[in-house]
Amino acid sequence: MSPSAIFEKKNIIPEQNDKNIGNSGENLIFKIKGKQANEEENISSLPDDTCKQVFENEHLTNVEMFTQKSIKDRTANTPYPGPYIANLEQYRALYKASVENPKKFFGDHANKLLNWFRPFDEVYIPGDDGLPTFENNAWFLNGQLNACYNCVDKHALESPNKVAIIYEADEPNEGYSLTYKELFEQVCQVAQVLKYSMGVKKGDTVAVYMPMIPQALVTLMAIIRLGAIHSVVFAGFSSHSLRDRINDAQSKVVITTDESKRGSKVIETKKIVDDALKETPQVEKVLVFKRTGNPNINHVDGRDLDYEEERVKYNTYTPCEPVDSEHPLFLLYTSGSTGTPKGVQHSTAGFLLGAQMTMQYSFDTHKDDVFFTAGDIGWITGHTYCVYGPLLVGCATVVFEGTPAYPNYSRYWDIVDKYKCTQFYVAPTALRLLKRAGDKFTEGYSLKSLRSLGSVGEPIAAEIWEWYNEKIGKKEIPIIDTYWQTESGSHMITPMAGGVSPMKPGSASFPQFGIVPAILDPNTGKELSNKEGVHVEGVLCCKRPWPSFARTIWKNHDRFLSTYITPYPKHYFTGDGAARDADGFYWILGRVDDVVNVSGHRLSTAEIESALIEEDFVAECAVVGYPDELTGSAVAAFVVLKNKSSWSGASEVELQDIKKHLILTVRKDIGPFAAPKLIVLVDDLPKTRSGKIMRRILRKILAGEADQLGDVSTLSNPEVVRHLIETVKI
Repeated sequence: MSPSAIFEKKNIIPEQNDKNIGNSGENLIFKIKGKQANEEENISSLPDDTCKQVFENEHLTNVEMFTQKSIKDRTANTPYPGPYIANLEQYRALYKASVENPKKFFGDHANKLLNWFRPFDEVYIPGDDGLPTFENNAWFLNGQLNACYNCVDKHALESPNKVAIIYEADEPNEGYSLTYKELFEQVCQVAQVLKYSMGVKKGDTVAVYMPMIPQALVTLMAIIRLGAIHSVVFAGFSSHSLRDRINDAQSKVVITTDESKRGSKVIETKKIVDDALKETPQVEKVLVFKRTGNPNINHVDGRDLDYEEERVKYNTYTPCEPVDSEHPLFLLYTSGSTGTPKGVQHSTAGFLLGAQMTMQYSFDTHKDDVFFTAGDIGWITGHTYCVYGPLLVGCATVVFEGTPAYPNYSRYWDIVDKYKCTQFYVAPTALRLLKRAGDKFTEGYSLKSLRSLGSVGEPIAAEIWEWYNEKIGKKEIPIIDTYWQTESGSHMITPMAGGVSPMKPGSASFPQFGIVPAILDPNTGKELSNKEGVHVEGVLCCKRPWPSFARTIWKNHDRFLSTYITPYPKHYFTGDGAARDADGFYWILGRVDDVVNVSGHRLSTAEIESALIEEDFVAECAVVGYPDELTGSAVAAFVVLKNKSSWSGASEVELQDIKKHLILTVRKDIGPFAAPKLIVLVDDLPKTRSGKIMRRILRKILAGEADQLGDVSTLSNPEVVRHLIETVKI
């Protein structure tokens, strides 16, 4: 079982943030000389010899190391030009260059990979040591470019008939493809719709609430062609969550569909938008693509425009708007501890460079490849490795609208063989589902086109890694187990394809170029030994920024600093615990803040608690994560009801109705993916004398570790622990 948190450092994390994407399991275990740390103790005041860690995760190093096999047989009859990096020694040399001379390393890559309208003057603003700093994090100063030109125009000019987007619709055999020429023409038309029909101009934010269809990618490219900023909201979010994100970004335009389809189900996308717009007075226009063509969809005259009717009004060319290298490219919202979403802001040049470099170095992607990311554009994975990364490289990207289980559990493998996909990138949640469905669904598929397999969202368990390796990779191709986050923009720690990295199942392996990870003592903030052959565990931070690292939180830089930089000064605090084993492999051990990782999507427990506490009959609640076989972690809510005497005699049916109502509350306020899997009605919650809820106790009880709670006598209400244990058993 994955570790669960028993250490929560007091006053170390001002903003308990949600990173939507990363490699996260259950929360990290820290012990202080064999004793569980009490939240009310001032740990930093303890003697140094008291803060020595007991490494409960050192067993992770006892994992067989796999060396990548040659893929010559797979590539013998293909146009494969060979790997970007030939071997591990070349990786080490390039990595050394990237951290010792980032000015030359990233400057050379930016000039080679990106097309500039105006060359940049300096690669970054140097600190006293000549290296980039978090205090002045800006890259490719005064350069001008356009992201759409780099993703679309240059490929349409070079290879107009090359396939850019392969659309695999929810229903098999209803998809189609767009060439780079067709993509270019549609992008130009939609850009003019936005500019002339809807009044979008450079610097405006545009909210996008769309399913996985080609028009979503066309829309994003059209927005950035104008120098506007897109704010994609996952089409599974509720109207309330959509409303909050539209208002925070101050978007005046929303782009959506009439309905969407997923797993044969029809979702009322436009209705959700209409509900959200009841409380967004600044929204002036809504562009609606007819995905299903339902004639009964609500239409607001003067506000709503038809996507296709507007598109065909305009010709197939309009120029790109040059923007500064640091011009905001997009906002992507994550949840925070206050329940208020925060818009992580990425810059144009830095994000583009990170996306293209990791496409090449992590996945060994070339122009003739077909890249299949099974993630949604509502999350950072879809942004970087479904939209921007593949289009920057100039390969084909698969846009999959459906689910891995519809119409059967072979859907992914159908797609891989049908389109001869060369890279496949997915979350372990989906792999657990497919493994559980049975090996018969993998039988009869060649899968020989694949050159690398990717994993994203959480650590991939050894048994899932082995299944993935054997059944899908046929023990012939690398598994790229990527660790990164919404804030990082691109991979931070990952193996590399092309025959480079040795692999350990469950390990994220080695840092990407320019990433300088540091494992810090969680109490003192001091860096633990980085010597070879030494196993260390602590909190994972980064010593310096890299081009694709987020620049700020939209219109709230103080919050950005307090969330990510202030907890461990001059470092980026990832919010994750980590180990580095004696062989130098990095292992992500899980969150050290109040975030639950469900199916690779990080949810702030505070946001879920805020939704529940809005109910008049709820006195207080605490939300925690607990291990789940399918989703990695699931959400549990411990709820104390008001007027205890009135419900103490309630029937089981009445109690179930209360639980269902609370689940529906979260579904309505945030979205179905955030709904608690378990609601536990309790008399009270375990609290310190200062009134802080001890969530670690709740996590331990749910994990079946009630015998490992340690000393609970310091609680203000220690008698509640037995009640909680008995209630969970029931």
